[in-house]
Amino acid sequence: MKPDRRAGLTGGASALLLPSLLAAASRAGEEAGHGEALFVSSARRGDGSYCVVIVSASGRIVRELALNDRGHDVAVSPDGALAVTFARRPGTFAVAFDTRGARSAIVFETPPARHFFGHGVFSADGRLLYATENDFEQDGRGVLGVYDVASGFRRIGELPSHGLGPHDLLLLGDGRTICVANGGIETHPDAGRAELNLDTMRPSLVFLDSVTGDLVAEHVLPGALNCLSIRHLCADGSGKVWFGGQWQEAVASSPVLIGSAGRDSAIALVEGGEALGAGLKGDVGSVSASSDGRIVAASAPKAGAVVFIDPATGRVIGRKSLRDVCGIAPASVTEMALSSGDGVLTIGPPPSSDATHSEVPGLAFDNHLRRLRG
Repeated sequence: MKPDRRAGLTGGASALLLPSLLAAASRAGEEAGHGEALFVSSARRGDGSYCVVIVSASGRIVRELALNDRGHDVAVSPDGALAVTFARRPGTFAVAFDTRGARSAIVFETPPARHFFGHGVFSADGRLLYATENDFEQDGRGVLGVYDVASGFRRIGELPSHGLGPHDLLLLGDGRTICVANGGIETHPDAGRAELNLDTMRPSLVFLDSVTGDLVAEHVLPGALNCLSIRHLCADGSGKVWFGGQWQEAVASSPVLIGSAGRDSAIALVEGGEALGAGLKGDVGSVSASSDGRIVAASAPKAGAVVFIDPATGRVIGRKSLRDVCGIAPASVTEMALSSGDGVLTIGPPPSSDATHSEVPGLAFDNHLRRLRG
């Protein structure tokens, strides 16, 4: 791991305790969440402000934390006691908070010439946090910032992502290997969210050593698929990594957006043709596996659809419609939870249409949903 010589002047030094931001959960809210599955998601309130919320399976907000700007994904520590929400690209802030509300929140930032891509993952022992970042002064070189949890999320180093535009990342079952979705897109904060290299994109799925940063394996999409930006990841029960992508050209020409790979097995796209490409409007917003790893789900918010796949066969086994659906998380051994930009939380056995629906008034869930317990 490359040490961060600027850490003392950046991420750790700028961390702030913000007790005023952590809204005290009402006794009723605590009781509502007791015994139920709990989920965490970044969100937007009805007045246009942003927050991160812990919500129960019945749709009640158990805890709410105000954000100064839009958050994206949330990383949850192995014991579920800590969660970190990351700014949406090209934001530079992250907020760590105690999921039980017992401690003040901590805001930390990327160092100069870096920004977050919105995703992170804790180490297996919970002592470190890895976050995908853009080194935009070095032609968009992708890095994983490494943050020390015990010292207030001080940035202590970085690892190469071995590609451009790293988005989601996943710690594998061995507790050491990290899989990174390198979207292949060069961006720069001066250009906002514009993609700067669509003609030369090189999306890849990379497996790297989280201790040394060494490249373990790299799978690159073939030239005909170079505009399929690999974005989101999950692992099935066998340890195989599944991904969802976003097509950067005309929707009508979109290839299949969902595929899988392993350290020793190349990328294979799911069979589905147009239904899993143009039929999903060229955009997969999130992927997740069921608790037992026997079902993989991929959401397509622009198409208002979730596709369910049997990872053992690679076949689509179901599809569910829900307007602006994006967040997916396992809810129990037999159920999965879906969240939408309309504030809808639905929980049921995949791929069945038999599900409970809850609406959270005045709240729009952001792209990702994570389970805390249940």
